Amino acid sequence: MIPLEDSTQSDRPAAKALGKSADWAVAARALLENGQRETAIKLALKVWKEGSDPEATLLASEVLSSEVPRWHFRLVRDQLRNAAYDSALRRAIKPGMRVLDIGSGTGLLAMMAARAGAEQVFSCEMNLAVADAAREIIEANGFADRVSIIARHSDELDADRDLGGRVDLIVSEIVSNNMLSQGVLTTMGRAVTHLLKPGGQAIPARGTVKIALGFDPEAFRRRMDRADGFDLTAFNRLAEPRYTVSPANRQFQMMSETVDVFEFDFHAASHLAKGRAERVVTAREGLASCVAQWIHLQMDEVGSYENVPGKMEESAWAILAHTLPKQLSLHAGDLVKVVASHDLESIRIVAALDKP
Repeated sequence: MIPLEDSTQSDRPAAKALGKSADWAVAARALLENGQRETAIKLALKVWKEGSDPEATLLASEVLSSEVPRWHFRLVRDQLRNAAYDSALRRAIKPGMRVLDIGSGTGLLAMMAARAGAEQVFSCEMNLAVADAAREIIEANGFADRVSIIARHSDELDADRDLGGRVDLIVSEIVSNNMLSQGVLTTMGRAVTHLLKPGGQAIPARGTVKIALGFDPEAFRRRMDRADGFDLTAFNRLAEPRYTVSPANRQFQMMSETVDVFEFDFHAASHLAKGRAERVVTAREGLASCVAQWIHLQMDEVGSYENVPGKMEESAWAILAHTLPKQLSLHAGDLVKVVASHDLESIRIVAALDKP
């Protein structure tokens, strides 16, 4: 669906010189390695859609999948998430409304908006391979007359030129495990300011970062202790300071009360600044190996979604475990100070080893 003719003029002579599917696939991989990502994806799409040579198709698939995050395949299996978005869209959308979906992915949210009654849905996606797949999915499901895929980042959109004016509602799923790392604040800030009508709605409306002390019985596998009589603990300075845990992991234990550290209003994201928060949590009896961090999305005034640790069967978002320098041995009622900071793109969390 993305024509080869869209390649830059300098790419065309090389493209014409290649005849076989295998040549195209090899060329696509070379272009990708040389940083010519857009042209590489167009060539790979051409090979994959021809499908005449299994080996060439495999090479093309490697190129197409190389920059597509695996979480795309987890998102659609999260039925609670899907239901939260669908319910919010059904409550919000009225006849004649125009919607912008930021981050097409599979096109699922865009189709939900159209199914809920939106007159016109624009869905932007900066990854050309993903945009092409979403366009095909939307056509296959019968929504091509109302849903348009724009293969660009939302920051590149102009309301009048690309959307025919500001939209009534913006929906997005550009939220990461730590809430921020997909640039949701800067992206939503610009979109609400430049692409949404005054008084328009954003789904989700707000996001809250929640934390608690946690114990992961598998945490020892991520740290060095002793091996063959040798002390290897100095190597722990090279370990990642945080890692992900599935919310469905029943072995992961919550070792304190839950507290909120940050709340973000996506309608006012352009006015947000870096932040820092200190919280004191009340511990439960046992061991703590980390500070667990997860997210709560308030879709609208009615619906919400939260990937609560240990209480879900499936979630699109993992729990982040911020590892403590060493395990804390806790008594019920102990107080532990937790310090969290964010720079609009990432969140860092540490816990005091000594109780205040």
